[in-house]
Amino acid sequence: MPRRPAASPASRLPITLRLDLSERVALGPGKAALLEAIRDTGSIAAAGRRLGMSYQRAHDLVSALNRDFAAPLVEATVGGARGGGARLSALGEEVLATYREVERAAITATEPHLNRLRARLRR
Repeated sequence: MPRRPAASPASRLPITLRLDLSERVALGPGKAALLEAIRDTGSIAAAGRRLGMSYQRAHDLVSALNRDFAAPLVEATVGGARGGGARLSALGEEVLATYREVERAAITATEPHLNRLRARLRR
């Protein structure tokens, strides 16, 4: 399981959402964060560093995502004068956007229930 950097209280979401898409394929906050970091940095290695995970772990997660979906979510280039790089494919952008939409819908749906539970916490 990838280590997740500590989130600031303001950036923490009130729920953690893992979507079990099939018996062997799940998409959750770690993979979504990795896709976002790859999109932002243009590099699997830099994305892994940003999230506090090894390059090997980031690469393994990207390989799994690329294997599990109908087409690759991450397109990588190797070597060259400027080194390699990575970017999200159109499907990768769509999968990430859809995950974030489901996440927002879940937060909206659970907010009244979470507020009711929070009101019952010890002060």
